[in-house]
Amino acid sequence: MPDSQGSNPKILIVAGERSGDVFGAGLAKGLQARLPGAEFFGGGGDAMRQAGVNTVVDAHAIAIAGITEVIEGIPRVYRAFHQLLEEVDRRRPQLAVLIDFPDFNLRLAKRLKKRQIPVVYFVSPQVWAWRKGRVKKLKKRIVKMIVIFDFEEEIYKNAGVPVEYVGHPLIDMVRPHMAREEFFAKVGLDASVPTIALLPGSRQTEVSANLPIMLDAATRLTLDRKLQFVVAAAPTIDPHWLESTLLECYVGRATVRTAMHVTYDALQHSEVAVVASGTATLEAALRERPMVVVYRVSALTWLVGKFLVNVPYFSMVNILAKRPLVPELMQRDFNAVNLAAKVEYLLDHAEARQEMIEGYKDVKARMGQGNALERASDAIVEVYQAFQATS
Repeated sequence: MPDSQGSNPKILIVAGERSGDVFGAGLAKGLQARLPGAEFFGGGGDAMRQAGVNTVVDAHAIAIAGITEVIEGIPRVYRAFHQLLEEVDRRRPQLAVLIDFPDFNLRLAKRLKKRQIPVVYFVSPQVWAWRKGRVKKLKKRIVKMIVIFDFEEEIYKNAGVPVEYVGHPLIDMVRPHMAREEFFAKVGLDASVPTIALLPGSRQTEVSANLPIMLDAATRLTLDRKLQFVVAAAPTIDPHWLESTLLECYVGRATVRTAMHVTYDALQHSEVAVVASGTATLEAALRERPMVVVYRVSALTWLVGKFLVNVPYFSMVNILAKRPLVPELMQRDFNAVNLAAKVEYLLDHAEARQEMIEGYKDVKARMGQGNALERASDAIVEVYQAFQATS
């Protein structure tokens, strides 16, 4: 559908995290089907590029977390921000779709508003946990919020922000691709040995903080039992760097393998998972894998966060379950002794594993019925058409 000037629609899409990149790719495909000939550009990663988005800014350049990392990353984020704006001024998109990543995207939305470019925001910032004032900013800067958690819809309705709940895209995405024997053959492990999946995070800084403790716990776990481990790496992690980190940190006797692009299979075919807090906890819940959630940040980030964050749990699994369904080890509590003890407990208590799996049913129910990206694409096209009709 051409715009009012007769040219193909131009749509800006910006994501700064691995999950946002995957969601952005799905939205781009959905919008291409609904707006034939549309041109997409913006910020993203490999998934969005493969979906046909011209990523003038790479997601790796702007994906930062934690106060100390943010400070170090300010120069490159500043450059990426203005590079995007220059491209916006050159191409003049008819619509912008901003995905999560609020520290960057809220500022971008303000600049787009001044340029009279309508903004649809997909995946709400966690305003229910901290920085509630962002709702007022969003009301001023966007034309529609599309949320993926059921409880978020009421927040925006009460604030007078146009909102639509579509469910969580992961419902349709978290599927294993290999049978058990195929998976173990691929990663070089023994299908008859109990396996622990290690998911240390999607950023190198996260992996650097989380993986050494996970491997220390693995060493302790293998002192008196036979286990093997698979480090399921996110596509954003350099596999050579990961292998060198493994060689530096692991001193246990068990077999440990690193593997790329097998996260869902690793979750499917392991007994227990150790998962860095984030989207991966929901992926583990969808695969019904008993887990221990862990995370560590800089002391400064943790100190500031304690005063700003107002939620009883850290993992989205526990937040959705409204109870401590899965154990959480954060900051100082996240050490090798505690982690080994939590994993041992799950390995030795089938009833605890089953109770966790049963609890995942409530979590899944709160994530929607599927086809979230299809509904989100429909909502975005409605906004596009409405603005084209009035332009």
